[in-house]
Amino acid sequence: MSKPVKTFMIRDYVESLDGHDNALLISVRGIDAITTNNLRQSLADKDIKITVIRNALARQIVKDSGLAALEPLLKGPSALAYGAESVIDVARELMKWSKEIEKLEMKGAVLDGQLFEGHAGVAALSKFPTREESLANLVGAALGPARKLASCAMAPAGNIAGVLKTMQDTLEKGEAITKVA
Repeated sequence: MSKPVKTFMIRDYVESLDGHDNALLISVRGIDAITTNNLRQSLADKDIKITVIRNALARQIVKDSGLAALEPLLKGPSALAYGAESVIDVARELMKWSKEIEKLEMKGAVLDGQLFEGHAGVAALSKFPTREESLANLVGAALGPARKLASCAMAPAGNIAGVLKTMQDTLEKGEAITKVA
């Protein structure tokens, strides 16, 4: 490959990976074309891209990026999977597909510079909560005590309201209110 072509390809890969510091590295070796196209189309519907990349070019691209942890895994045919809201979403989708496609190899993933190696690493990553799930859990944890405090503060007023309602119903029936000891 000529140097201008290689430079053009590297620039193209860098542009397409711009803003993606987290990704998965997979191998689609041995998977037939129809299955690969179905996989790509399904992932594209969820805004996940798969880019088959030459290892020599990939090493040059990832060495100065957040994907540098993937460099030791760049052996044999490799494809980068990235996109969606986070790499956790990508890992979840690819784990679903790995149950259907036995030959889909999970080489590893990188999240915030941390390497999750092999199928087990990607499986562990897929169980992490996404940013939105973490924020929802945080808000729920923060609001839980406040909700209980508000409930405790409102309980005496609710009790008084209940007693007053009972007294009103008794008086409307024309009955006398008796003193309770």
